[in-house]
Amino acid sequence: MSDSPAPLADPHIAFDPSEGRRDIVVLGSTGSIGTQAIDLVQRNPGRFRVTALSAAGGRVDLLAEQAHRLRVRAVAVARENAVPALRDALRARYGTGEPLPEILAGPEAATQLAASECHTVLNGITGSIGLAPTLAALEAGRTLALANKESLIVGGPLVKALAKPGQIIPVDSEHAALFQALAAGTRADVRKLVVTASGGPFRGRTRAELSRVTPEDALAHPTWAMGPVITVNSATLVNKGLEVIEAHLLYDIPFERIEVVVHPQSYVHSMVEFTDGSTLAQATPPDMRGPIAIGIGWPERVPGAAPAFDWSTASTWEFFPLDDEAFPSVALARQVGDQGGTAPAVFNAANEECVDAFLAGRLPFNGIMDTVTAVVGEHGTPGRGTSLTVTDVLEAETWARARARELAALEEKATAEARA
Repeated sequence: MSDSPAPLADPHIAFDPSEGRRDIVVLGSTGSIGTQAIDLVQRNPGRFRVTALSAAGGRVDLLAEQAHRLRVRAVAVARENAVPALRDALRARYGTGEPLPEILAGPEAATQLAASECHTVLNGITGSIGLAPTLAALEAGRTLALANKESLIVGGPLVKALAKPGQIIPVDSEHAALFQALAAGTRADVRKLVVTASGGPFRGRTRAELSRVTPEDALAHPTWAMGPVITVNSATLVNKGLEVIEAHLLYDIPFERIEVVVHPQSYVHSMVEFTDGSTLAQATPPDMRGPIAIGIGWPERVPGAAPAFDWSTASTWEFFPLDDEAFPSVALARQVGDQGGTAPAVFNAANEECVDAFLAGRLPFNGIMDTVTAVVGEHGTPGRGTSLTVTDVLEAETWARARARELAALEEKATAEARA
């Protein structure tokens, strides 16, 4: 066994293996991760209980229905102007004689819930706004089931400074797969990590062909049902670039020992190659309830969490090398991950703005990575290390978003003039 400090995510360490039913706080409850987590909890009432929920505030009817069904003690919305509609929706379900759950509102509401009394916080928020709740959960000593990869990517040193060994359980399908495969050996046994990518809807297309794709094309993912931003990130493979940074931070494996391969069927979620030449792959049909169950149930497995393979049926599993020319996002992610400091935050924030511009028809598909690359280049090589602060991250993100919007507007203007 290596004498070096344990990585952020370590399957050999049970941070809080409490027996009995676990109380769960679900952040991002109306999103894809949140709704699937609630389904899993309700199918296992003896194992889990949801005690609080948070959401952005755009789907108050669903949030109210979840709160009533789960009988939570508190609900939170990021948008304060959503409170009247949420209160009305709750009252319609609870009736006049029953007390409503506590309602928290505002940008800090999810962070308050993350620090509240529970066993596990499931952070299913999308985007870097999940950083503050991640830090709050860690500081409060909660087990963190982390689906919000952006908080780790933009605030890596901050997260590493707070997290105790085994406190973070990854929920991304790829990192949950690595987590399980790594349980088969020690860190010294690991030669490399192999992260699989479906290739998205544009696998096999050249950069020239990608210049003509539309938002509708990009949102048609072949194997996973996800939100629009994550789906576009899968199409550009930015999602895979972020996952490479995340794997580096979670498992303390150098970037040169993290490989990406394209696996269109999305059956093998990732692999670990060991020094003796053997490779362990974690495989299930595509279903996020499996990784969620690992996140909230570890070190125990949850029976029936997700479907298993039917091995009596023939199937084909394919693996292809990554086309870095058509999809430069993974190489750029390695670069900013190696730079550290605020570079990953700039990469992530610029990408979020460019995805919004693409979905609104203001930026072509290839323009997403062209613009992100330009913003990262202008940002340069920042300072790095544990001296990074939340203020540093927020300021870098603000600059990156503004600059990405400026460059996207210039691209839109140039395109319009060329067509005139």
